[in-house]
Amino acid sequence: MSVEVNNESGYEVDEAEFSALARHALDALHVHPASELSIVFVDTATMTDLHVRWMDEPGPTDVMSFPMDELRPGREGDRTPPGTLGDIVLCPEVAVTQAQAAGHSTAEELLLLTTHGILHLLGYDHADPDEEREMFALQRRLLLTFLAGR
Repeated sequence: MSVEVNNESGYEVDEAEFSALARHALDALHVHPASELSIVFVDTATMTDLHVRWMDEPGPTDVMSFPMDELRPGREGDRTPPGTLGDIVLCPEVAVTQAQAAGHSTAEELLLLTTHGILHLLGYDHADPDEEREMFALQRRLLLTFLAGR
C-alpha cells in the first residue's frame, strides 16, 4: 500500500502514524495492497480556498476527500483491483477546536478525520440516517482497532 503523507500545515503531526492508520483501514476494507493514497495536512487559508472552490461553502472545514479511481471496499478473499484512491486533505487548525469540544486530543481528532476521509474515498457517505449509522459505526470500529493495536 502506497500512502504518501505531506504536512504543509505548519502543525506538528506524526506522519508515520497517519500512514499506519491508512494501511490498517485499507487492509481491513480489503483494498488491494498496490493501491495508492495521499494524505495532506494544510493550513486554514488553503482549506478555506479548497472548501469554497469545491463545495461552494464559506470558511475552512476539517477534512475533504478527493476520490480518483472510485474504488470500493473489497471482501474477504476478494480485494479491490489496484488503483489510486485519491487525496484526503486535513486542516489541523480546525481539528484543534473540534478536539477541544469533543474532549479528546487533536491527534485523536485528526486520526478520526483521516478514517472519515478514507471511507468517503471508498464511497461511504452520511447523507441519510442509514448511511450515517453504517459509516460512523465502521469509522469507529476501524479507529478503535487501530488504536488498540498500537
